Amino acid sequence: MMSTSELKRTMLIALVGALAISFAPILYSVSGLNPLSGAFFRMIYALPFLALIIWFRGIDDNRTFNTRLIAIGAGIVFALDFVAYHSSVDWIGAGISTLIGNSQVLIVTLMSWWLFGEKPNLSILIALPIVMLGLLLISGIWDDEPYGSNPVRGVIAGITAAVFYSGFLIIYRFANRELAPATNLQFDSTAGCVFGLLVLSILPLQALHIEPIDFQPTWPGHGWILSLAIVGQVFGWLAISYSLPRLPAAHTSFVLLLQPVLTIVWGVILLSELPSIQQFLGMCLILGSIVGVTVYGSVEDGTEGEIEI
Repeated sequence: MMSTSELKRTMLIALVGALAISFAPILYSVSGLNPLSGAFFRMIYALPFLALIIWFRGIDDNRTFNTRLIAIGAGIVFALDFVAYHSSVDWIGAGISTLIGNSQVLIVTLMSWWLFGEKPNLSILIALPIVMLGLLLISGIWDDEPYGSNPVRGVIAGITAAVFYSGFLIIYRFANRELAPATNLQFDSTAGCVFGLLVLSILPLQALHIEPIDFQPTWPGHGWILSLAIVGQVFGWLAISYSLPRLPAAHTSFVLLLQPVLTIVWGVILLSELPSIQQFLGMCLILGSIVGVTVYGSVEDGTEGEIEI
């Protein structure tokens, strides 16, 4: 049982982590890099900082080689998520894209139901049609002047990102069965993501409107991506990885919901992202569904009861 002072300190770390991560899509947007380049450099810039933290802390990592391979594999799936997510940011804006990406809470639950027999409760099943309606509203198909350069394409990319992010979370959970230090686990998945992005860069993805990595550094674009790597990819994720497993469920739910809400706010204030009325209504439907599922949508397993993902 945590003391009050420990709970406050851990909650503060979690909130600072959520705040740091909320700026990630904003920093990517102002960088001007294409989706593959932005994803690749935010990860490769983070690697030396993670390696330095691992060396400085000197904590033993007792994972097997196979477990480390699973973490690297999770990173490869993460590469697919990042490309889709960054593309969605380009097409429909940072705030909307982040909100769609956070609908992974429903997708993870459905995938766990399909793969592991972990039955979702009623709130998740109710949320699904509401989220689908919200996505249709955001796509702008009934809207004369929707926000975004290509809202339909942005919604499709956002849903794709949420699916791949769900796969990453499930694989990442298996990679952490031995409870390795968070920094070590993050280093392996980040390295796997870098490898996956390099592979994607040599594939002919122009038909999907995805350009290969541009390895020529530009200023100030790479300065923004370096800031993203340090603030979001290293500091923010480590703060979240440390604090969430130590917090009660209600506090965890609040932290997980804070990040997309903050990103929406930063998108309006810093990037002048102004969704149409229909899109705003769709965002409210999705956010309300995510709140309901996060707070009430625990997954029930026939033998183990309630689990957290």
